[in-house]
Amino acid sequence: MRYRTLDPELIIETAERLEERIGERFPEAGLRGVAGELVSLSRDLARAAKELEAPIWWLRGAIIAAVAAGALVFLFVGTILPLDRFSGPDDAVQSVQGIEASLNMVILAIVGFLALIRSEERIKRKKVFRQLHGLRSLIHVIDMHQLTKDPATLSANFKPTSHSPSRISNAADLARYLDYCSEMLSITGKIAALFAQSVNDDVVIDGVNDIENLSSNLSRKIWQKITLIENR
Repeated sequence: MRYRTLDPELIIETAERLEERIGERFPEAGLRGVAGELVSLSRDLARAAKELEAPIWWLRGAIIAAVAAGALVFLFVGTILPLDRFSGPDDAVQSVQGIEASLNMVILAIVGFLALIRSEERIKRKKVFRQLHGLRSLIHVIDMHQLTKDPATLSANFKPTSHSPSRISNAADLARYLDYCSEMLSITGKIAALFAQSVNDDVVIDGVNDIENLSSNLSRKIWQKITLIENR
């Protein structure tokens, strides 16, 4: 089972090691701060995903109490409360109406019970998407840091303007910088996958897939830049 599930501790260790690598090669770069934020976020989200694996006991207790109360009401109406208070013994029309009303109440009770059962899924789903929102924002921050890292700046014909951002002039360093960005995006996808592993819900899985697709698409663009650098 070790290789069939994601280990949050190993993901955090990978993020920490990546932060150290970035700090050693680019100690003054803003990407180092982003890597540190990734480590902090990975710890928080790993803890949140672990907490979502546990049932919401207070909610389950409330559901059991509601079901028990409803059953007692039906028992009281059906066995203890005299039916002749609602209709006479020879009043067939009122008896049929009473049966129909009882059936409607049973159907509503079943629908309400199912709604209570699914309420735990909705609560967990809301918590997951609240966490994924912060992860999505970090993905865009990572993309912003690689945005100006253009392989075209390595050309001898490239002429910066007065408003051009600072560039990495060494091809190997530029490729390594972009590779670090790609690794960070890959880690964000693995962090998101922790929630799909903890919460077995189709909506949550779709949300996690969206995060993974976003990080994969941005990483693919980064590798296009790395390929251009290597082809030089």
